[in-house]
Amino acid sequence: MSFLSSLDITGSALTAETYRMSLISQNLANSNTTRTESGDPYKRKQAVFEERSLSFADVLNGELQEHTQGGVRVSEVVESDAAFVPVYDPAHPHADENGYVMYPNVNRTEELADLMAATRAYEANITALNAVKAIATKALEIGR
Repeated sequence: MSFLSSLDITGSALTAETYRMSLISQNLANSNTTRTESGDPYKRKQAVFEERSLSFADVLNGELQEHTQGGVRVSEVVESDAAFVPVYDPAHPHADENGYVMYPNVNRTEELADLMAATRAYEANITALNAVKAIATKALEIGR
């Protein structure tokens, strides 16, 4: 693995975790949204990560390029199909004939736990990036 590919791997992970934290923030911001453009309550969104790599055949064929070596990417964003949360509130403008309002399937505690995990993963990748930078700095000092 070359020096630049290690930076690329770390950078891709930082980008993916940033996107994940953005989705979590969106979920938290919409945790009380009872109507979207589709007419349903907001649905929780999650990022699905996928390894970003080349196959062994690509390597043998000489198609290995610095910007495509390893790493992670967000392959898709999926909406949760968990049930909406019914809350009895007959005064709410979106209440049904029985007085229930359907709230999003966003669990704030779960979102905060996911946010903490994403933050820790981001911090771990920053640590890895700093280690690569330190190695590069030491390598440059050898040439003095």
